[in-house]
Amino acid sequence: MTPPTPAIVSQKAAKALPRWALLLLCMAYVIPGFVVRDPWKSSDVSAFGYMLELARGKTSWLNPLLGGVAPETDGLLPYWLGALAIQWAPAGISPDMAARLPFVGLLVLTLVATWYGVYYLARSPAAQPVAFAFGGEALPTDYARAMADGGLLALLACLGLAQLSHEATSYLVQLCCTALVFFGFAGLAFHRVAPALALVAGLAGLALAGAPTLATLLGLGGAWLLWHAPAQEIAHRRTWACATLALLAAIAGMTWLLGLWGWRIVGIAAGGKEWLSLARLLLWFGWPAWPLAIWTLWRWRKQIASAQWHRHLWLPLWFSLVSIGATITTNPADRALLLGLPAMATLAAFALPTLSRAVAALIDWFTLLFFSLSALAIWVIWIAMQTGVPAKPAANVAKLAPEFAPSFSWLALLAALAASVAWCSLVWWRASRDRAAIWKSLVLPASGAALGWLLLMTLWLPLLNHARSYVPQVQNMLRVMPDAQQGCVQTYGLSRAQTAAFQYHGGLTLLPADSQNGNKGCHWLLVDASAWPAPPGIVQTAEWTPVANVPRPTDKNDQVLVFQRTSQLAP
Repeated sequence: MTPPTPAIVSQKAAKALPRWALLLLCMAYVIPGFVVRDPWKSSDVSAFGYMLELARGKTSWLNPLLGGVAPETDGLLPYWLGALAIQWAPAGISPDMAARLPFVGLLVLTLVATWYGVYYLARSPAAQPVAFAFGGEALPTDYARAMADGGLLALLACLGLAQLSHEATSYLVQLCCTALVFFGFAGLAFHRVAPALALVAGLAGLALAGAPTLATLLGLGGAWLLWHAPAQEIAHRRTWACATLALLAAIAGMTWLLGLWGWRIVGIAAGGKEWLSLARLLLWFGWPAWPLAIWTLWRWRKQIASAQWHRHLWLPLWFSLVSIGATITTNPADRALLLGLPAMATLAAFALPTLSRAVAALIDWFTLLFFSLSALAIWVIWIAMQTGVPAKPAANVAKLAPEFAPSFSWLALLAALAASVAWCSLVWWRASRDRAAIWKSLVLPASGAALGWLLLMTLWLPLLNHARSYVPQVQNMLRVMPDAQQGCVQTYGLSRAQTAAFQYHGGLTLLPADSQNGNKGCHWLLVDASAWPAPPGIVQTAEWTPVANVPRPTDKNDQVLVFQRTSQLAP
């Protein structure tokens, strides 16, 4: 017997969020961060480096190399997408912007798949709200639409989503594919073609993006829930479960042939995860979705503990548990936790029909204060960068970002002003009336996250480019290597990100240091300071004379030593 649902929702509370408002919010979140910025340190620029090598035909599509080094992650799909976009981009679009275009679509697809995943789960019979004695409860489709709006708002509000979802890396591909798999399992109760295609694309994409183990775990959990779903809820449910297992077997064979299987489990004892750092990550990364998700597990605990495997609870719970498990046992932790955000947002949505008015008001006031103060701080520091007043913030910027020269953009200012006015209007709208819609408690968190991200990517974009890209370091390096672009440059100990940045921003032809043939045509040598001195078998130090130590202006620990071949020194 299914326990009674804790959701009490009237038809008035099932009002949908206006489509134009939801669309504008998603645009304000998606577009900033993909346009008018440099590739950032370090995953972003290193992934771009491999894409550029593929697009220029300098490396194999099945075994991409950058400076003779394989990628840090095993996935091939992200590099293929970026390389093809670079090759097909119209003239006038820079390679780094072209490489990001497919990833814009991936983030949009993530949001769409999450919305529909929540929608179809909310239409499940066990997810429906309590029927009122005299009618007036929410209709199933209206209730599901309002819940899907709440789930999408919860996803946009997650603090950890902003930066990682705007990087052209394998992790955004994995996020999108996870959302597709989630939608596929959620939608099979109502449709066949679209969910089936989403399952195939999502599971195969996860494997090709470097996460075959996650694809297997998510697929097995979804197949289990299909097998145990009520017969009246999903037609041919066990056929779909067997088809999922067959698909997983085929994907496992494909990834095995491509050599994409890898074991990246790290120890949890000494030398493994730092538990305090991990706790901080879990605390802020999924905020505010995870507190609402925990509340959902408590309020819906009777349905979770029942003999029936209710998909609207167990599907997002399984996806969240797999993500948290990967966060604890693999590196990098934040990238693994990113994949669980759509599922956590879904669980957060099912908390909305059970929140009391006092809790909803607490969320509103906390969000209002947090994001309003954050936006004010961004504006004050920007004004200080432009005018020098207030003096203390301007001095702090000068100290933390040496060599930074502020620039002014009317377009950035107008976009930031429009976003700030929209935020003030939204706050007034939220405070002026007693809104009944169940998604009302997540409007301010989602809009505040979008506001903060948009302000950072408009007002602070020049500062962020200076602090997070390699352009300033490359420019300083070229000043001490005036003829380096005309020949080759030997390297030793450079990271993948440094190699990609020096090749792209500096136009340098980099070759690994080799003392056997010496690469005699190379008159310059670049060495990461942490790797010096180099072993004699790789670099003959007598052949090279130190010229300069070039750090990144915002990170004195990131230094590159510049050497010139002794025989090329001026007499």
